Amino acid sequence: MDSGGWDSGPPSGVGHQVPPGVVDPLPYEGVWRLQAPAADASVPRARRAVRDLLLRQRVPLAEEVLHGLLLIVSELATNAVKHAALLSPLLSVELAVGAEWVRVSVEDNHPYRPTALEADHGQTGGRGLLLVREVTREVGGVCDVEQTPGGGKVIWSALPLVPRAVAHH
Repeated sequence: MDSGGWDSGPPSGVGHQVPPGVVDPLPYEGVWRLQAPAADASVPRARRAVRDLLLRQRVPLAEEVLHGLLLIVSELATNAVKHAALLSPLLSVELAVGAEWVRVSVEDNHPYRPTALEADHGQTGGRGLLLVREVTREVGGVCDVEQTPGGGKVIWSALPLVPRAVAHH
């Protein structure tokens, strides 16, 4: 099967034994990582790769969450290309799928850690991370920015497979 550029995947079912007391992962669970040049062409490539992997693994993802997740991938990859390419010629996209959630992260080796998960109404640009935060919160997920051991950063968003119900008053 074509990996779609992803360099790792879930444990193979062949010879796979689960220790006693541990729940066997669902067929769609796993962690995949894609590396790409920090170039404009990598943004749609990352988006397509995430979409194709989710479809190939048959992840039971709500349509609303899928659209939000793909928007998040585009925003995070664009930020890595736009702001980190000079010091980080590669970006990494990681997709982790659990029984009830999906987490996407984009990592680069640029040391600048954005604080843009809050709005600055005086700015006309730079709202990508604000959009990521809002899309994530809308479906009941969480997102954050973390330093990597190598001095770079990883920006991630974890979303439930099915959006939480929002009570309307």
